[in-house]
Amino acid sequence: EYGLLAEEWRSPSLGTGATLRVEIFSADLEVSLAFYQALGFTLTSRSAGYASVRFGEVRLGLAAAEAVDPVCRAVPAGTEIVVEVRDVTALREAFVANGIRLAEGLRERPWGLTDVRVTDPDGYSWRFTNRR
Repeated sequence: EYGLLAEEWRSPSLGTGATLRVEIFSADLEVSLAFYQALGFTLTSRSAGYASVRFGEVRLGLAAAEAVDPVCRAVPAGTEIVVEVRDVTALREAFVANGIRLAEGLRERPWGLTDVRVTDPDGYSWRFTNRR
């Protein structure tokens, strides 16, 4: 019904080398950039009304936009962005040391992972979790 089967689209010419960059829209680009840098993201490029940051292989674009009610972006109405890391406990300590307000502290989940949650200045929800 959707065209190519998974095996067909995973051919070397179509499906290899894919990466993901999430683009979010910020009412105050400077505030958002400072927040993401405090989380440990590194600025990779900057232009008028836009900034690119990176956290390991996680790439994020920050685009200046009009303010939106953060409730529209809150879980479960919005999207939760999940980043898998090696040591979520150390990352949580770094967040606190950098002044990041946690939406939820370290929490062990019934499915075997431990995670910490933060919410950015525009209401985007992030969950940092340990890898299995």
